[in-house]
Amino acid sequence: MDKNVITLAHGMGGTKMQSLINDLILKHLSNPVIDRLEDSAVLPRLKGSPVFTTDSFVVSPLFFPGSDIGRLAVCGTVNDLAAMAAKPLYITTAFIIEEGFLTADLERILVSIKKAADEAGVIVAAGDTKVVERGKADGIFINTSGLGVAPEKSRVSSSAARPGNAVIISGNIGDHEIAILQAREKMGIETGLKSDCAPLYSMIEPLIRRGTGIRVMRDATRGGLGAVLNEIAAASGVNIRLNQEDIPVDKGVKAVCGLLGFDPLFLANEGKMLIICEAKEAKRAVKLLKGSKYGKKAAVIGKVEAKSSKPLVTIDTEAGGERIVFMPEGGQLPRIC
Repeated sequence: MDKNVITLAHGMGGTKMQSLINDLILKHLSNPVIDRLEDSAVLPRLKGSPVFTTDSFVVSPLFFPGSDIGRLAVCGTVNDLAAMAAKPLYITTAFIIEEGFLTADLERILVSIKKAADEAGVIVAAGDTKVVERGKADGIFINTSGLGVAPEKSRVSSSAARPGNAVIISGNIGDHEIAILQAREKMGIETGLKSDCAPLYSMIEPLIRRGTGIRVMRDATRGGLGAVLNEIAAASGVNIRLNQEDIPVDKGVKAVCGLLGFDPLFLANEGKMLIICEAKEAKRAVKLLKGSKYGKKAAVIGKVEAKSSKPLVTIDTEAGGERIVFMPEGGQLPRIC
């Protein structure tokens, strides 16, 4: 195969495509399932409730502080499974590559996918590669699907929040989107921020196993904490109240938000889990989260209030006031995942 760039021939099913798969992709993603190179992966019977998800990744730039599109593609998918209390087991990876994309960059992405998959404990069970003409894509887009298994009695759902429940976030919000912004715009502001991109099942597994009264879990990605809480409030028919002083935000995120007029509540995260649980279990849940390297700054940030036919999310501000956290019409920055 061409040792420098991806060509259209690498996606056309012939010897060049075979070379791409065997010499580069399987070099890094090899395992007994995918090595068969069948049209579909045959998997063993699962014990529990199967949970399935899919996601696509178009982040720009492809490489950014703390992560890249490869790690992001794995973490984004396994975290969707984890949010349903499912242990991630298998993922698939599909690449749409632009003609002329550097093979060195593809290899760098494959290495990242492998490392993230190993950390998450998942097997890359199947994949696909397509190549489009120069100018018809932006380097590479990745689609990943994931299969996991949840306890058969699991009732975790966005519609399960109840009055009196505690609202928990597993750490600082907004790091990912600000890291993307700084990498893309070359703003000249030195914050040292890195994307929080991480696989989170190992962090929340103790909460599931030890029965901490979890009602809802969501990974607060596009639209951030504010969007996710509005979705939960609507699905559960409840009001939710936050306390701004309790929400962990890095000083660098605060500085950039102050400069650009962004609201940290609506910044995307790729390594934070929002958890709503029974209030009596909140302290224990936070303690368990802090036992993980990805949950060191976990905190209770609010509570679920009364049932409502017109659900609202509100926040008690640091200035002593109150404001409504409306569902955003769009994001503050495009292509952040």
